[in-house]
Amino acid sequence: MTHRIRIGIDTGGTFTDIVAADETSGAVVTVKTPSTPHDPSIGFMDGLTKVLDAVGVGAEAVSAVSHGTTVATNALLQEDFPGLGFVTTEGFKHILEIARQSVPEGYGNSYFWVKPERIVPLDLVREVPGRIDAAGAVVAEFDPEAARDVARWFKDRAIESVGICFINAYVSPDHESRMRDVFAAEYPECAVSISSDVLREYREYERSVTTLVDAFVKPRVGRYIHGIKERLDPFTSDAPFYVMKSNGGVMSADEIEDAPITTILSGPAAGVLGAIAVADAAGFDHILTLDGGGTSTDVSVVRGGAPVLTTEGAVGRFPVKVPMVDIVTVGTGGGSIAWRAPDGGLKVGPRSAGADPGPLCYSKGGTEPATTDAHLTLGRLPGALLGGEIALDAGASKEGLETLAASVGLGLEECASGVLEIAAWNQANAIRQMTVRRGLDVRDFAMIAFGGSGPLTACRLLDILSLRAAIIPPSPGNLSAFGLLSVDVRNDYVQTFVARNSALEPGDLEEVFAGLASQATTSLRRSGFPEEQSLLARSADLRYLGQAFEVRVAAPDGPIDDGFVAEVTTRFHDEHERLYGYCYRNDLSQVIEWVNVRVAGIGRISKPSLPRIERGDGDASRARTGSRRVFFDGWHEAAIYRRDLLLAGDTVAGPAVVEEYGSTTPIAPGYLARVDDIGNLVITEDSE
Repeated sequence: MTHRIRIGIDTGGTFTDIVAADETSGAVVTVKTPSTPHDPSIGFMDGLTKVLDAVGVGAEAVSAVSHGTTVATNALLQEDFPGLGFVTTEGFKHILEIARQSVPEGYGNSYFWVKPERIVPLDLVREVPGRIDAAGAVVAEFDPEAARDVARWFKDRAIESVGICFINAYVSPDHESRMRDVFAAEYPECAVSISSDVLREYREYERSVTTLVDAFVKPRVGRYIHGIKERLDPFTSDAPFYVMKSNGGVMSADEIEDAPITTILSGPAAGVLGAIAVADAAGFDHILTLDGGGTSTDVSVVRGGAPVLTTEGAVGRFPVKVPMVDIVTVGTGGGSIAWRAPDGGLKVGPRSAGADPGPLCYSKGGTEPATTDAHLTLGRLPGALLGGEIALDAGASKEGLETLAASVGLGLEECASGVLEIAAWNQANAIRQMTVRRGLDVRDFAMIAFGGSGPLTACRLLDILSLRAAIIPPSPGNLSAFGLLSVDVRNDYVQTFVARNSALEPGDLEEVFAGLASQATTSLRRSGFPEEQSLLARSADLRYLGQAFEVRVAAPDGPIDDGFVAEVTTRFHDEHERLYGYCYRNDLSQVIEWVNVRVAGIGRISKPSLPRIERGDGDASRARTGSRRVFFDGWHEAAIYRRDLLLAGDTVAGPAVVEEYGSTTPIAPGYLARVDDIGNLVITEDSE
C-alpha cells in the first residue's frame, strides 16, 4: 500500500507534540518528544523522525508538514525586549508613553496601578521629519538625510530590530517604504518592520505596538523557521511546509518569514481548531477550550461550532491588532515557577522553567519548584512521563517544595495544594474574562481541557466555575498538533476605508475590495491552490457615528452595489443588537460609518476524521493497573487506570487517576468520568 502521511508538529515550551494522519487508511498516530529551547528545530526533527518510525514509513511518504509554534508567544510573555527600537513621525515621540487612557481593572484601580514600562523605552525612540495627512496628501516632505542619521544612530548602538510607524501611513505607505530603504542601505543587518505592511489600519498606538512586536519577533521567528527548513528540505524536499497562523489558518513557511507576527498565537490557535473537531464529533457546539502547556494556558470560546476571530487581541499586556482566534493567554503552565513574594505570600508564574532546565523533577538543573512538582508531590502524576521515557525525581520535587513551604510558613501538603489552587484560579480568571465579562454565562458551556497540563486541573475548574462538563480528548497533549491537520490555508488582508453609509459610493468600495482580493488570490496561487480549492471571504468593520470601536460582520459574495451595502448594513444592526442589546435599525438620524474592509483568502485542505472506539460493557476494571495515595482534599487511595484500555461506555469514579502516554487526568472524589464513542473522558459531578 502506498502511504501519504500528513504530519502536524506543535512545539511547546516543554514538549513537542506530533500527529501523523494517513490519508490512505485514515489512521492517526501521536507521539511526543522533549522540546529543545536552545534550538527548537532539533526537537522538531526528532519528533518527525519518531512519528515516521511509529507509522513504519520513510520520509518519501510525507505529503505535507504543518507546524505550530509558541516561539513568538513565549518571547512576548517574558516581557524582555533587548535590542528593539522605534522610528516615528517628528512630533510623535511619546506615542507609546501616552498609549490609551484606559486603566486595567477600571478607574478604581488608578490609585494603585503603576504604569508598566513601554515595549520600547523613550531613549530608543527616534523621529523623522515628514508628514502625510489622513487623506494621503503630503503635508511635509520626507527628510532622507535625517532618516540616514536615524538609521546610523541605531547601527552605532547595535539595535537589531526596529519598528517604523509614521502617522497616517495606512493611507499612504510612501514615507515608511522610503525609511525602510534607508535602513536597507545604511544598516541592512537590522530587522525592520513597517506598519503599512504589518497592519494597514488606523489607530496609531495599536498600529505602533503591533509593528514593534512584529519587528521584535522577526529575527527570532526567522531564525527558527530557517533552521527548520534547513533540516527539513533534504529530508522531505517535495512536501509543502506550512506554519499555523493566529487567524485559524496555515501559511507557507516562505511567506511566514515576512509576516512573523501572524504566528503570535500559532500553537494556541491550532489547539482551538483541534478542540472544535473534537466537540463536533462529540455533539457539543458551545465550548470553552483550555490549552494547558508548559509555559502558559490559553483559553478561548467557541459558539455554534466556529472559533471567534478578533483583531482586538493581546498577548500579555500588549495589544496585537492582527486577525487571530480570540484567545486569552495567562502565564500558568506545567513549568510555572512557585515562589515567595516580597510580602511573604505564595505566587505562581509567570516565570516558567520551560523544558530546560524544567521543573525540579526533571533533574536537569532546575532550582525552583514548579506546578508539575506540586502535582508529583501530591501523587497526581506517575513516576515517569511519555510511557517511561522521562523519569521523574519525586524526591527533588518534595525537597524544593519543603524549602518553599518553610519560607511561607506552610506545611508540605498545604504548600503544594496552594500552588495548584493559585494555578487553577489563574486559569479560572482567564475563563471568566472570556465569558462573564462578555455577558456569557459560563455555566452554559462545557470545557475541553487539553495540552500536557490542561487535564490536571479539570475537576477543580468544574468546581470553581460550575461548568456543564469537562471533556478530555484522546491524546490531549497532542490535540494542538491534530488541529494543525484540521485547518485550511488562510491569509487576511485589510484596508481602512472610512466612509459614511449615506454617502458611500459602491464603486469606491468595490475598488478597495478588488485590491484586497487580488492580494489574497495571488498568495493562494503562490501556495499552489487552484481556483476550485480557493475561497475568498469578505467582511467589514462598521460603527455608529461617534462610537470609538467597530463591529465586524461578514459581507456577502456577489456584485458590490446598493443591495450589497444594504445587506451589510442589516447585518451590522443585527450583530450590534446581539452584542450590546440594542441597535438603531429604525432611527434614521443615526449615521452608520464604514471603517475597515477585509478579505480572507482560504485554500481548502483535506482533513482527518476522528475514529470511533470499541464499545465496552461499562466495567472499567479491565483498565485498572493498581492504586496509589493521591492528595485531593486529603490523602486518598486512588485507583489508577490505563486510558488506552478504556472502552466507550466505561465509567471511572473518583478518587482515581487516568494515565496515558502524553498526559494524566486526576479524577477528584465526587466526580465521574464517562468514556464516549470517540474516546473522550466526559467528567461531571457525581450526582449520586
